[in-house]
Amino acid sequence: MVTIEDTRTRSIVIVEDDEDIADSIRYNLEREGFRVRIAGTGEQAINLILDRPPDIVLLDLNLPGMSGLEICRRLRAESSTSRLPIVILTARADESDKVLGLELGADDYITKPFGMRELVARIRAAMRRAGVTEIDRPVYQSSALTIDPATFSVLCHGNEIKLTRKEFALLAEMARNPGRVMARETLLDRVWGLNYYGDTRTLDVHIRRLRHKLGDASLIETVTGIGYRLSDKNKE
Repeated sequence: MVTIEDTRTRSIVIVEDDEDIADSIRYNLEREGFRVRIAGTGEQAINLILDRPPDIVLLDLNLPGMSGLEICRRLRAESSTSRLPIVILTARADESDKVLGLELGADDYITKPFGMRELVARIRAAMRRAGVTEIDRPVYQSSALTIDPATFSVLCHGNEIKLTRKEFALLAEMARNPGRVMARETLLDRVWGLNYYGDTRTLDVHIRRLRHKLGDASLIETVTGIGYRLSDKNKE
């Protein structure tokens, strides 16, 4: 059996204060097999990246509190991130901004608006230049369930299951840790993002929908007071 592993998926941090733009980029990059984390402020970005350096950073310049240029400067000054690929995504198209961003150590500079296909291509090019190789996107398989991130497809007991993006992300997150309890806060953080401050009951609603669509409530177990886990009793 091949299971979805965090260590087998290339990770990206998006530093973007516009939630709609960040969510759109996240959606498209997750479809390409990347694990995505989002930071909405400069301080949050620094803490997030230094705590667990990703494989690449997508960096907006116009951020509250700390500019993207300052973030780039600080990341290049840290030994753990001095060679981390950084791609600037910004509406600032002046040549002086581009020159400054590249001189501070950015690997690429993309102006908004941009096409997602171009963005993905340039992310991969920046990773190749930095020596970061892509890894095949893994598939989770058990006797009951198959999850393929490459095609966003799910089979349960041989039946194809149609899921929304959030439902798929939630199921895939639990599949990366089969049999392990995932705390509610962890699932909200990884699926809805660090900037989510809505009703935590949305997680319970999505779990109920997942169970209904899968047609096998036993696959997702509730651990009272903690969170949820994907049952591993059906592992092959």
